[in-house]
Amino acid sequence: MGELRGGLPQLRIIDGRADHGLRRQLKRQGFDLATGAVLIEGDHCWHGAQAVQRLCSLLKPSSALLGLLKAVFGEERRSRRLYPLLLAARRGALALRGLPLDPDGAAGRSL
Repeated sequence: MGELRGGLPQLRIIDGRADHGLRRQLKRQGFDLATGAVLIEGDHCWHGAQAVQRLCSLLKPSSALLGLLKAVFGEERRSRRLYPLLLAARRGALALRGLPLDPDGAAGRSL
């Protein structure tokens, strides 16, 4: 995460799994963290592939990894096509840690 902040110094990363109030507020607005990341910029929210694409388009690459992320996910169509791979990796990481996909849902919904 530190490397990502290096490419976007003003970025503030919030763990939605730990911030129950924010998670509920986003869900009321139609943004479910169980189905994708959310990027909040002022009054505007992006969800899922759009959030990743917007974030990557704003990056000022300070490393080869950030340059790669910007190149791969900075374009809207490519980001939409590849986003399911990010979700699958997230599901796998959560499963390995024994965490449910949706912290508000039943424990059996981790995959």
